[in-house]
Amino acid sequence: MDTVPDLKSNISFEDFKTEVLNDYKIAVTSRECSLLGRREVLTGKAKFGIFGDGKEVPQLAMAKAFKKGDWRSGYYRDQTFMMAIGALTVDQLFAGLYANTNLELEPMSGGRQMGGHFVTHSIDENGNWKDLTKQYNSSGDISPTAAQMPRLLGLAQASKIYKELKDINPANFSVNGNEVAWGTIGNASTSEGLFFETINAAGVLQVPMVISVWDDEYGISVHAKYQTTKENISEILKGFQRDKKNKGFEILRVKGWDYANCIETFQEASVIARNEHVPVLIHVQELTQPQGHSTSGSHERYKDRNRLAWEAEFDCNKKMREWIIDSGIATNETLTSIERIIRRDVKECRKNAWEVFLRPVQKEQQELISLLKNVAATSANGIFISKIKDSLVSINEPTRKDLLSNARKALRYTIRENTVEKQQLNSWINNYFDFAQPKFSSHLYCETNRSALHVTEIKPTYNNESEQVDARIIIRDNFDALLKKYPEVLIFGEDTGKIGDVNQGLEGLQEKYGEHRVTDTGIREATIIGQGIGLALRGLRPIAEIQYLDYVLYALQIISDDLASLHYRTKGRQKAPLIIRTRGHRLEGIWHSGSQMGGILNLIRGLYVLVPRNMTKAAGFYNTLLQSDDPALVVECLNGYRLKESKPTNLGNFKTPIGVVETIKEGHDITLVSYGSTLRIVEQTAKDLLSIGIDAEVIDVQSLIPFDIHHDIVKSIAKTNRVMVIDEDVPGGASAYILNEILNNQNAYQYLDSQPKTLTAKAHRPAFGDDGDYFSKPSAEDIFEAVYQVMHESNPENFPKLR
Repeated sequence: MDTVPDLKSNISFEDFKTEVLNDYKIAVTSRECSLLGRREVLTGKAKFGIFGDGKEVPQLAMAKAFKKGDWRSGYYRDQTFMMAIGALTVDQLFAGLYANTNLELEPMSGGRQMGGHFVTHSIDENGNWKDLTKQYNSSGDISPTAAQMPRLLGLAQASKIYKELKDINPANFSVNGNEVAWGTIGNASTSEGLFFETINAAGVLQVPMVISVWDDEYGISVHAKYQTTKENISEILKGFQRDKKNKGFEILRVKGWDYANCIETFQEASVIARNEHVPVLIHVQELTQPQGHSTSGSHERYKDRNRLAWEAEFDCNKKMREWIIDSGIATNETLTSIERIIRRDVKECRKNAWEVFLRPVQKEQQELISLLKNVAATSANGIFISKIKDSLVSINEPTRKDLLSNARKALRYTIRENTVEKQQLNSWINNYFDFAQPKFSSHLYCETNRSALHVTEIKPTYNNESEQVDARIIIRDNFDALLKKYPEVLIFGEDTGKIGDVNQGLEGLQEKYGEHRVTDTGIREATIIGQGIGLALRGLRPIAEIQYLDYVLYALQIISDDLASLHYRTKGRQKAPLIIRTRGHRLEGIWHSGSQMGGILNLIRGLYVLVPRNMTKAAGFYNTLLQSDDPALVVECLNGYRLKESKPTNLGNFKTPIGVVETIKEGHDITLVSYGSTLRIVEQTAKDLLSIGIDAEVIDVQSLIPFDIHHDIVKSIAKTNRVMVIDEDVPGGASAYILNEILNNQNAYQYLDSQPKTLTAKAHRPAFGDDGDYFSKPSAEDIFEAVYQVMHESNPENFPKLR
């Protein structure tokens, strides 16, 4: 279905007719998929559907301007575009609708996302990059509205980087920065802040980006008059229009039902973006949505008769059909014949996709029915098991949930039995979990030899000349070594460039490596992360700096919904090994004391969360991550930059292992677990406790995700029989996460002689100043007294009540 050759080249009229009719076939095919797809949802075969009907013609035009090496960051109505570039077949569309977990049959996500979310594979099953310059590329779609925009910025910026920086090897990723990043978005979603933030940043950066706004005047049921000032996004963005004196956007408008003008407009946008590296916005107006927003309701509820009549008249497929006939390209009879054949073929593909989806489950169903029959024959509760078996037999279109649920219910009736048949059923259930669970749970993190967990630890080395320096010098000089070692490393963020970040951890590096390598950005956290995602998707190694951990919240939705889920939702076929650098933990007041760890931990599964206690450990984490493919958040200690540390001699080469705790002090009375800046207070308090006969073992978590992969904490608890988690987060935050890991995953409860304890900050954000910190977060005295109380409860004679 590849339609990429455009209609502006010198071709014969016969070739022109063939090209146009091929486009019309794709438009009709896509529409028929939308119509049949909705029916599949209403009959219960699919759970939910959202389709691209009404957007077919402009998407054909976009496909003609889209070249190999280009990237799409899109919208869940782009099925026609994906068909037009040859990246989506009818069978695959229906496989996605049915959530087929076979990645070969459903290459968009292996059944992990609902239909309408598209992707192309950037890496193979071993995590190796494909040649992205020789294929059409689509970044993995997500549902949250406008959340595809920040990533689009980075995809476009990568072309600029490859064009400007000659030291980077562009093989597989770019041809002279000639690639355009194409974004698509619905008109209502342009109301989101992410859209405006991306528009502003693209105008500043001047990157080769084309944003298409599909405008059908509604956002679900809400009309544009409630969505957009002047009801017109291109009108209110006029201030971004470039002129002779000022850089900015090129803004184009086109009617979405006008096939010829759509082709011309998208070709114009492609030339501007590709040749001039100027961002372009195409406002595609007068589109329709024939079936309404989704399968969850009908648009007749909120559109009046006049609007519905207009939509019937200006349906883009209908207008294209009229244009074909009026232009003498084909007759009504010819088009009717084409449409009839397509309807038949799409129905056949739908039927085939359903049968292919159902067939293996039905085979598994027969295996289970046979097992249940045998169990029923030998069980005292055979009559009840037979009922379960019969109910399973009656399911004509079973799901794997049906199989496993019924098998587990049947097993309950054999609790007090020990037969071969019961053992066979139990084995079937266990094997079925092993077989089925990975289909839904694999690839949250890298599973190849590029996993960060496979990077071997290399310790910092020192000699007699190793000096004590401000810790910021260690992080700065380590970044210097990394920028020299890896030409593809880019570091950017607020105040990152000229002054070398607010704590001078990058001091002088922009001057040394240039503005493209070490870069200042605007105050726009979401698109800083978006830049990082897009750059990483195109083979670069970005380090995106968010000035303080508290400000990660601005970008948390992008980190959570896009970056953290990317490897998972593409079933390991796209990767974006972005490193997010920030600083936090205890310092001064509400907004600079990093108290959000619990929320972050629970929202960004898919990233590693690393909490080094000093800058040497932090530098080692960066060194490790750059030899792996896992994205990560590194939280440096905000109050640690001016503390003295010994400067290693092997900067850029030593590696801090990920997922490994470190025992700072050995002891036998109680295990104290902490991290970051609070760890230093715990370490000092342990010395004070020793003076009164309490010998505490102190463990630095270092890595919250993954957590203690060698289970060293439970080994410590087996020795001390007591544990306390000391954390600066709010009650029930990171401390609850850590305690859950220790008790439920490491089974430490069996070794405890005392109740496990947590000592956290107060439930509020920390107040300002030294007193604010003292009364808001755990102090040395808090830790001392809390540990003493545990020992008092255990041995009141040796440790009488303190207060």
